[in-house]
Amino acid sequence: MPMSAKRAPATFDDLVRLRDDGRAVELVAGEIVEKAAPTPAHGRAELRFGEALGGYNRRTGGPHGPGGWWLMTEVEVLYEKSHEVFRHDVLGFRRDRHASCPSETPVRACPDWVCEILSPSTARYDIVQKQRTLHGHGVAHYWILDPEHATLTVLRHSEPAYLRILDAGAGERVRAEPFDAVEISVSALLGRDDDD
Repeated sequence: MPMSAKRAPATFDDLVRLRDDGRAVELVAGEIVEKAAPTPAHGRAELRFGEALGGYNRRTGGPHGPGGWWLMTEVEVLYEKSHEVFRHDVLGFRRDRHASCPSETPVRACPDWVCEILSPSTARYDIVQKQRTLHGHGVAHYWILDPEHATLTVLRHSEPAYLRILDAGAGERVRAEPFDAVEISVSALLGRDDDD
């Protein structure tokens, strides 16, 4: 019985070629993964993150919020140890660790906070492989927003794995690290208007 040939793992060059063709792709554990086309709920959730965390996306201090972060959406990050490239839904870099906003593509600096908004077609990558990679690269905080189940899960880096420190659902208001200086509506993060 003939053996089937194993396919070689995908490379960064493969990702770049597809990205240059206009495709939204990631390189996860040697596999090219097509990002799900954002649904209206997903798009609203990304936008609402900006609104909810806007007070952090500035220099520290001042009258407009606690500041101290560079926040962005849909930015490619290269995780050098594992040779993976993720295009996170929302991510942030602490300004006390990054004097200027990372600007290269892909970003080679490791974020301090990442949030993935789950899509049914790619949720397993976000929950399993990405979580392992982020932990292995020392990402301090990982949030998982699940529009289908209307939940927010907050994870904090610890050894040997992330600690699950908060689970909340639609209708709840939370103080979730590292942004616990302000109260955040989980419904607002989900793009819902039920408690605005």
